[in-house]
Amino acid sequence: MMKRWLKMEKTLKVTNVISDPTRFSIYQYMIRMHKTVSVLDISRQFEIHPNVARLHLSKLEDIHLIKSHFERTGKGGRPSRLYELSDQVIELNFPSRDYKLLASIAMESFVGLGEPGRQALYATGKKYGAEVMNNYQETENSDQIDIEEKIELLKDMSTMLGMYPDFDYNSEKNSVHFSINNCPFKEVIGEDHESICKMHHAFLKGMFESLFSDIELIETENMFKDCSNCQYIAKLSIV
Repeated sequence: MMKRWLKMEKTLKVTNVISDPTRFSIYQYMIRMHKTVSVLDISRQFEIHPNVARLHLSKLEDIHLIKSHFERTGKGGRPSRLYELSDQVIELNFPSRDYKLLASIAMESFVGLGEPGRQALYATGKKYGAEVMNNYQETENSDQIDIEEKIELLKDMSTMLGMYPDFDYNSEKNSVHFSINNCPFKEVIGEDHESICKMHHAFLKGMFESLFSDIELIETENMFKDCSNCQYIAKLSIV
């Protein structure tokens, strides 16, 4: 019983902290930028006093959504305090359900079956990528839409899935450059990220192929290979 109450107390603390609109916007900004920020950076970005920015950052650090460290600027004086995203994931379930454990078991089961298991994992990822987009299209009544609207649908769905993407459509080359600034599978990625990254690649391809045909999806950068984010080029064919 005591353990349950402690979990509830933690959840209430988290929801109280991120219920502030400015504080939540700062957290979203840090996810999109995916780099360290200072109090002055946040103060300028959100047009708030540095003391207010420091308070918001401290509150986010208190619940472990972000972390901080000191770094010398090379200009003398005291080291500057810089803030970055924490690897810890905050779960707000009432009551707590360990979906992370279930996902980890499922992933390891697929990979443990060898190459057939991996191929099944990728096929399943692609299937679900297509399904989430098909369901979203039905909700949006978007049977007849142009390329820009399709890309906007992809951006909206990716944002709802927690990827915090950026999309750039090149009409001359009929291709889309896009980046994923937050990995939705980072909680279960473990030490060997290759299989899950390939599954995510298949998931994204499924999303695209629900709107376009004959997609060639090329990964150019990967955040788990010392890059700031994951970047892709999607060469499109119109349905």
